[in-house]
Amino acid sequence: MDFDFNLYSTPLLFGFVQGWVYALLFWVRAWRQERLSDALFGCLLAACTFEIWEYMLGFGGVEILWRELEFFPRSFSLLLPPLAYLYLKSQFNAEFRLHRADLRHALPFLLYAGYHLAVFVQGAAFVAYWKAAVHQPFGVEYAERLCSVGVQVLYFYWAYRLFRDYQSWAPSQFSDTEAVSFTWFRNFLLAFLLSNLIGWGMTLVDIWLDLDFWHDWWDELFNAGLIYYLGIAGYAQSQPRRLHFEPDPDPAMPAAARPEKLSEAELLLWKTKLEELMTAEKVYLEPELTLADLAQRLHTNGSVMSAVINGAFGKNFNDFVNTYRVEAVKQLLRDPAAQHLSFLGVGLECGFNSKSTFNRAFKKLTGLSPGEFRQHPGQE
Repeated sequence: MDFDFNLYSTPLLFGFVQGWVYALLFWVRAWRQERLSDALFGCLLAACTFEIWEYMLGFGGVEILWRELEFFPRSFSLLLPPLAYLYLKSQFNAEFRLHRADLRHALPFLLYAGYHLAVFVQGAAFVAYWKAAVHQPFGVEYAERLCSVGVQVLYFYWAYRLFRDYQSWAPSQFSDTEAVSFTWFRNFLLAFLLSNLIGWGMTLVDIWLDLDFWHDWWDELFNAGLIYYLGIAGYAQSQPRRLHFEPDPDPAMPAAARPEKLSEAELLLWKTKLEELMTAEKVYLEPELTLADLAQRLHTNGSVMSAVINGAFGKNFNDFVNTYRVEAVKQLLRDPAAQHLSFLGVGLECGFNSKSTFNRAFKKLTGLSPGEFRQHPGQE
């Protein structure tokens, strides 16, 4: 069985091999570090490779899928959306585990695979009869496509809602939100949305223009590129700390942890304790400070701390800590002895973990960029 390396088959072959290499890397890391998210991501990459292997083999002149394996369930497109959704859940909550009930996510794929296997095992002659008499005339083929689109839309909505709730929750828990990978999770969702849009677009164009095999290729090339991006960017992505986020089951309540209700006296007492801690120990200078860290130092829990910060200061945890950091930055920028420091150096000295986070927080709380403030320290 010779494979024809040409302009069409070779890029897809590289994407296919790349996907399996990184899938193995993710599975090894999952085993070593006991990370369910890596195991799921490896499965997702492996499933992606089966989205391009039909065209890869076809352009390479290998026709086993259309001869010996005709009608065999060879696509995992119905598993991709659930895998993407479960990957996000496992990243956002280190305690998330798969249970028997989660098999419902695989139900559309299992129905598809069971139907195709039931026909396939009857032999090649029956497959040809079934396709001509039932599968195509009764629109089963189009029903499968519509089911795939429905699953993609549904799971993208669930994944987007999960990510949105996570974005609302993280600033109430972390002083450095960049460390919990907003950018990667957002790009991950956008990549899959774009892949689906391109796939749907090519399907419509194919139906309209009746494209032949050689012209119906561009979405496959994009998927090969997607495998490269997901494999390289996903593996190189610094892993966020072990998160413990679960969406609030009450849709009327924001996803941030519900703070406890405190009396005015309790609120004032905890406010005083918190201000003393921030001023005396300057814990805001710790770049990875979390709400749980503050609660531990004051011998209470995160719910009480959240109530104090929200009720007494009218801020979320991220803005509360950054207020202290920005004040420290302003003092340093006014200090003639610190004029030799770069803006990044100033930000790092005051507890920020990156230049972008520093610039964004400073602009938000002062209305000025660090450069504008240094030139006109009395302008604020």
